[in-house]
Amino acid sequence: MSEVKIRAIDSGDDGLRLDRWFKKHYPSLSHGQLQKLLRTGQIRVDGKRVKANLKVCEQQSVRVPPIAVHASDKSPGGQHKNVSRKQSVNPETIKDLKSRILFRNAEILILDKPAGLAVQGGSRTPVHLDGMLDELRFDADERPRLVHRLDKDTSGVLVLGRTAKATRWLTAQFKHRETRKLYWALVAGMPKLSNGQIRLPLAKLPGKGGEKMTASETGKYAETNYRILDHAGRNTAWLAMEPMTGRTHQLRAHAAIALETPIIGDGKYGGATAFVDGIPEKSLQLHARALLIPMPNGGPIVVEAPLPRHMEENFQFFGFHPTPENSDFMENLG
Repeated sequence: MSEVKIRAIDSGDDGLRLDRWFKKHYPSLSHGQLQKLLRTGQIRVDGKRVKANLKVCEQQSVRVPPIAVHASDKSPGGQHKNVSRKQSVNPETIKDLKSRILFRNAEILILDKPAGLAVQGGSRTPVHLDGMLDELRFDADERPRLVHRLDKDTSGVLVLGRTAKATRWLTAQFKHRETRKLYWALVAGMPKLSNGQIRLPLAKLPGKGGEKMTASETGKYAETNYRILDHAGRNTAWLAMEPMTGRTHQLRAHAAIALETPIIGDGKYGGATAFVDGIPEKSLQLHARALLIPMPNGGPIVVEAPLPRHMEENFQFFGFHPTPENSDFMENLG
């Protein structure tokens, strides 16, 4: 078994919770093992006993005991493994991602995420954006970091921090609702009101059918502003939606449950009702169209993602015509 290691916190991990630091660098160490090592003082920071929620700082030293090193360095069968998040990807995929950059400066990178690309991986998701971020460093010393999430099948504006400091600041902006996010959605049916505010708390449904939200008085508060931008009879409507909170599947659940008009292609929340006969594209019709980020020194950054092809075909089919005014926050949502 390996001996104790002392590791220094680098600039890229500055501000990270200690448990998340271990998850990043020692992913095979279970939560229970980590808690035991902390309780018994085998893990220390700058020689002191600490708790899992400690936020580490650059140049602090972490005592990593043998069991943590052993759990990370070897698989259950005893073979050494690669624990890097970087994955083998097609160069054309990286080329496409680089062509989708909407904004870049020293602190921020904003992408137009394609539908079908997961933001983070899992046991059933071998290809994901998080595993490609080393390819999006450009001139930076650090790999960019995710600030927020989009569902795998949702396209559009996605923000990355290019430094640890910028990531912390951006994360705070999202948490405290300083940013504004505008989504476009095609829904099956016609909402009863042309615009309004949805206040419907959401909770996760129990079960093994995958992550799904439901309306619940005991759920977390969730609020969405919406407005109808155009419609094709009472068959289909084009909505502008602004989530004022950031709950899982919030727009999808609010559209299906509160408005009773599920987003087209969203069988999880709309069932058969979410599929409109005769349209060219039946995949999820939800797009993160625009984002406004207030900056500390100067005016806000406003970034728009062009309509993706799988939605553009349906827009043409219904005769919907995007204009600059359709992407204006004040014009559409107040």
